[in-house]
Amino acid sequence: MSSRPNVLFMIADDHRWDAIRGMGDPTVQTPTMDSLMARGTTFRQTHIMGSLVGAVCVPSRAAVLTSANLFRSGGNQINRDLAVWPQVMREAGYHTFFSGKWHNDRQTFTDSFDDGAKIFFGGMSDQYKVPVFDFDPTGKYPDDARYIGEKFSTKLFTDAAVQFIENYSETDPFFLYLSFTSPHDPRTAPGEYATMYSPEDIPVPENFLPEHPFDNGEMRIRDEVLAPFPRTPEIVQQHIADYYGMITHMDAEMGRVLSTLEATGHLDNTIIIYTADHGLAVGQHGLLGKQNLYNHSIHVPSIFAGPGIPEGKTVDALTYLYDVFPTVCDLTDVACPDTTEGCNLVPLMNGHVERVRATVFAAYRDIQRTITNGRWKLIRYYVSEETGAGTDCIQFFDLEQDPWETTNLADLPEHADLIRSLAADMQMWQIHTNDFMKDTPVLPL
Repeated sequence: MSSRPNVLFMIADDHRWDAIRGMGDPTVQTPTMDSLMARGTTFRQTHIMGSLVGAVCVPSRAAVLTSANLFRSGGNQINRDLAVWPQVMREAGYHTFFSGKWHNDRQTFTDSFDDGAKIFFGGMSDQYKVPVFDFDPTGKYPDDARYIGEKFSTKLFTDAAVQFIENYSETDPFFLYLSFTSPHDPRTAPGEYATMYSPEDIPVPENFLPEHPFDNGEMRIRDEVLAPFPRTPEIVQQHIADYYGMITHMDAEMGRVLSTLEATGHLDNTIIIYTADHGLAVGQHGLLGKQNLYNHSIHVPSIFAGPGIPEGKTVDALTYLYDVFPTVCDLTDVACPDTTEGCNLVPLMNGHVERVRATVFAAYRDIQRTITNGRWKLIRYYVSEETGAGTDCIQFFDLEQDPWETTNLADLPEHADLIRSLAADMQMWQIHTNDFMKDTPVLPL
């Protein structure tokens, strides 16, 4: 067994930051995630930088892999000029293993992993009939090698991870990347989890609306037509009940992985990270999907536990999902490549600094941009030059007083200076990231 810590990275698909009991949701049951929070450090303000396509998971996962901003990291095709996290760990002597969803290019996958099992190259599928590959060291993955997984996706991927841990006997540390498709739809949780939550017992979100109050530029994308318009409380409650069932089942499967680490003597020497590629509206603001820049969609869970990580700690500083790469490099004493843009969060964990950035910025296609300093949040909407959809307007929220983002303060004159200040900060982010809309005025003329 190696003296260097192993790494277990678990990433979900569509898991909103606050849909965890330990984060304050009294309805959903997540004992494994809660226990991770108790034995580690939770970052409560972790964001993604958005997406330039409807499949938000693609650029979000590219950002995790490269620790680069949205306009630089790539999407389906990772930017080949950038260092890739599992490849860096592999070159540093880690045995890299993958199971689950890979929604980026196959060459990057081949360069990154020594081994794997139950590999799904795609975005979504029937949860009971996931088309997967066994690991192919040649990287070819011919179509005739694809087969249908024999069980529910979360269990399928978890079984592969459990088997890897049970059989691992190398002296080098391992880097295990476990990538769930849950709780993404179709939300058809197995067995008891399908009916664990009664819709009538689900609280209707405080920011529930029958429809979004204006055209945000993406009103009829696939995610948004999973339920009819106008939304009703009953429909939203059913969607949330199904969503929670998927989350609780995934939480139980995560528990199996942690139990296997403990049974094999690896738990105390393994850095564990849990996060998600983005959140989901599930009925908030009249929306169902993640193709927006409200907190429910760009704010994700971020839990670190293991050797060298303070226990039972929460951090409210602004962070990005792509900070995980440089942070794990520090925790494992692996040299962090110069191409990374993310911040090392270890000083935040240890209390040596109070923040690593003053604001976070996010974008969605050519129709939405946002920035927040943690309390005040500005969202800019545009009319798409490509589709003609959208609205030329802004929203301005006080997240301290209005965490559900229900009251738009943009027209109140007392906030004009704050809005201009955040708009200037957004412009700086756009220049820094080479946003293709950097020459478009942040505030409507």
